[in-house]
Amino acid sequence: MKVFVTGVGGQLGHDVMNELAKRGHEGVGSDIAPVYSGIQDGSAVCGMPYVQLDITDGAWVRRALEQIRPDAVVHCAAWTAVDAAEAPENREKVRAINVDGTRHIAEACKALGCKLMYFSTDYVFDGQGEAPWQPDCDAFAPLNYYGETKLGGEQAVKALLERYFILRIAWVFGLNGKNFIKTMLRLGETHDTLRVVNDQIGTPTYTLDLARLVVDMIGTEQYGCYHATNEGGYISWADFAAEIFRQADMHVQVMPVTTAEYGLSTAARPFNSRLDRSKLPESGFTPLPDWRDAVRRYLDEMKKSAV
Repeated sequence: MKVFVTGVGGQLGHDVMNELAKRGHEGVGSDIAPVYSGIQDGSAVCGMPYVQLDITDGAWVRRALEQIRPDAVVHCAAWTAVDAAEAPENREKVRAINVDGTRHIAEACKALGCKLMYFSTDYVFDGQGEAPWQPDCDAFAPLNYYGETKLGGEQAVKALLERYFILRIAWVFGLNGKNFIKTMLRLGETHDTLRVVNDQIGTPTYTLDLARLVVDMIGTEQYGCYHATNEGGYISWADFAAEIFRQADMHVQVMPVTTAEYGLSTAARPFNSRLDRSKLPESGFTPLPDWRDAVRRYLDEMKKSAV
């Protein structure tokens, strides 16, 4: 299987490329940089084929995919800076990447007849209540501009394609990029106490585990919308932070606060990020491991990469 992966300079794209290599698939990576700009960790992604691609340029996207002619496209590229997306000067660029860029990818996939996997987010919902969001729920009401544009990407995929997977994920962490675990570890080096929000509820997603599911999924015809996070129940960011410090053996006290008390975010955040993942096993896919186990393995990988 030949797979074209966008956004390989980020957390998920990096791990998807490595997973493809492990299974003997032909992966071709792309990103906006002229050469691969992710972590130089000696993994397969660093030596796999790479092409520069600006997904906001429809003609460029069409030329690239026509030349490569993949069986599937895994579309990881996105604007993910949630607060920065709210700035008026950034909005045109955010939409160009998350909506127009996704439409360009979908149009090229339609022309070639190949599969597309698009990653969306819990932010497409309004974040109210306590019931887990169902993957086929259409009660969309994004609270912020990032969520609005990710929903726009979903709508473009659905309008253009039949052979698509939409995978909504949340609270993502991986080796190749910034994330909550890295932030907590960095702050924990200089703080004995940290204030962390406890009224936003969801579940973390380790990109290494997600990449395995992605490669499983694109090898099937089980198209549609899915939710994928690690297993282990629903938690708050404060719970997540406490477990990170416990496993890292760092003596940092986590002080739970409400979102209103924290008060530092520009963009509104959903309180309810619970994603129902039951469609995965119902469709024959193996759920991701427990998030606590994912944190343990991630911390081990961070130690190895630091050596």
